[in-house]
Amino acid sequence: MLNRTLTPEFKAIDHINLLTPGYTKFNNDCKLYWFNSGEQELVRIEWIFNNLRFDIEKPLLNVAVNTMLNDGTNSLSASQIADAVDYYGAFLQVDYGFDHSQVTLYCLNKHLQNTLPVIKDILVNSVFPEKELHTFIRNQQQKLQVSLQKNDFIARRAFNRSVFGNTMYGLSAEANDYDTIKRDDLLLHYQQMYQPNNCTILVAGKADDDIIKLITQSFGKDWNNNGKADISQPEAVANAEEFHLIEKPDALQSAIRIGIPTINRMHPDFPALQVVNTILGGYFGSRLMANIREEKGYTYGIGSAMASMKYAGALFIATEVGADVTRATMQEIEKELHILKTELISHEELGLVKNYMLGALLGSLENVFSHADKFKNVYFSDLDYEYYDRYTQVVRTITDKEILDIANKYLDFNKFHKVIVGKY
Repeated sequence: MLNRTLTPEFKAIDHINLLTPGYTKFNNDCKLYWFNSGEQELVRIEWIFNNLRFDIEKPLLNVAVNTMLNDGTNSLSASQIADAVDYYGAFLQVDYGFDHSQVTLYCLNKHLQNTLPVIKDILVNSVFPEKELHTFIRNQQQKLQVSLQKNDFIARRAFNRSVFGNTMYGLSAEANDYDTIKRDDLLLHYQQMYQPNNCTILVAGKADDDIIKLITQSFGKDWNNNGKADISQPEAVANAEEFHLIEKPDALQSAIRIGIPTINRMHPDFPALQVVNTILGGYFGSRLMANIREEKGYTYGIGSAMASMKYAGALFIATEVGADVTRATMQEIEKELHILKTELISHEELGLVKNYMLGALLGSLENVFSHADKFKNVYFSDLDYEYYDRYTQVVRTITDKEILDIANKYLDFNKFHKVIVGKY
């Protein structure tokens, strides 16, 4: 019997046990990875495609093609696709990311033979009907119009554009950009991008032999390539102007987003910089929260984060504060960065951060889907599971002096891109 009067034994985390996927490559060069775990007769299948090279003249093609994938095929309308999936209690969604776009299906094993043909039809025979295209354009323009009333949305757009320039990472579409989307461009983009040699299929759940065989029959045969997708990307070049004030005289709050281009997950220093970021603003007990929320009361929340993309990375701080304390908030952020770079962290604070980071990593592995997500993080960064061993080793052993060195190496407030929307 468990004695609940005793405090659980504390154990240091020195290794993360991750599930290893099965792997095969079809004759059409499509790659299949699967994680077979769990008791429920359920699978999540993701068809993940590298985005094509970003074209500044047609900036919305990647996102438009992915969003409209399930809006109609040669044989099925958008409503028929939705009905065909819903009938079997399955769930279908399309997701666009900076580096990849994907189609995701959640389905009971027993119904997979009925739902996979729908996905195959979407990936092979989508037609992007003119009527649906007009609806997409109108909806996106309306959503953009609403979002542009929000200071934090404007700040995020301006920051990305400043840090990443004219690349897919810096994309900040205007309403008239949607009017440039043409059906012929969508079809050509679709044919180049959604082909097997540009696809990785990732299966997680009760992925037994029958399921793998069914997927192989559906996507390893009769799905042909029509060329090689150009997935190279232009280099992200930051804006020379680093301070951007978008004034709103009547604003009650100002949105602040500041940060700096930095390394991504592929760099050896990335885990150490993640520790520094966590200390600064990466969790509820961070220094920015303690100062600007708890002590000063300038905001309900402030945080820092690291964005790791395939071809770029950034560290940024984001918050919304009362318009009358915008300048004071910037001064406090600069002060916290200065302290981080000049004063050694205490043993107690460092121990708390280490336990938080390792516990968060361990806690994120709650099911087979999260194991698959951890695999995606390293796979699409051209890394392997050794990354997580190195990550845990760095978090466990990093010293106060090493934190000081990393902070000084990467965090120069004078080089931060600073975006303020509201008053200053």
